[in-house]
Amino acid sequence: MSPLELLKAEVCQANRDLVRHGLVTLTWGNVSGLSSDRTCFVIKPSGVAYEALSPDDMVAVARDGRVIEGSLRPSIDTPIHAWLYRAFPAIGGIAHTHSPYATMFAQARREIPCLGTTHADHFASAIPVTRALTPDEVASDYEDNTGRVIVERFGSIDPVAIPGVLVAGHAPFAWGPDAAGSLENAVAMEAIARMAHGTLALGGTLTLEPYILAKHHERKHGARAYYGQPPLP
Repeated sequence: MSPLELLKAEVCQANRDLVRHGLVTLTWGNVSGLSSDRTCFVIKPSGVAYEALSPDDMVAVARDGRVIEGSLRPSIDTPIHAWLYRAFPAIGGIAHTHSPYATMFAQARREIPCLGTTHADHFASAIPVTRALTPDEVASDYEDNTGRVIVERFGSIDPVAIPGVLVAGHAPFAWGPDAAGSLENAVAMEAIARMAHGTLALGGTLTLEPYILAKHHERKHGARAYYGQPPLP
């Protein structure tokens, strides 16, 4: 198998796993993965049911958004993925869903606050929400400008420490080191959003103490992380 064929298989599986994790309804979501040489990415074709997907259906796209391989039309969100790969050099996979609880926060134009350690294990602070697009931005190039406002929102935010965003009025995007990693962060974001929704409904308003947040995030993601098993010698 060539590297591109392997990537198509990985991205196909990640897209099918959106269904397994309950993150999508109908065809409302997509996952992409960046090639190891970072010259192109592979993404789900537009409007194709997840259960019908095969690796051969995946579409290879240059980082500027041009289709370079594939017979099907790529996801309508391809320009957004292209923006994020160009702007965030540390990421290698992107997952976009309309998972219910994260989408509720996006539709409410409300960030997901860090209320507990489950959140801190995956995200180093609140999950941000973008500004709304202007009428001109929607009319001129809606998808491209959606990518642009995500990048704008992360002007002073580390996308590795906060591997996801809520697009105002739309839905969440998550990313990671590869397609599977972006899916994991999308799963975590939805679980965190559901817990936050319930906590806020109970009247909880206190955010997690900063020193506890930092401890939980650093022990899993910091330079001296000790979560999980050490690498084999």
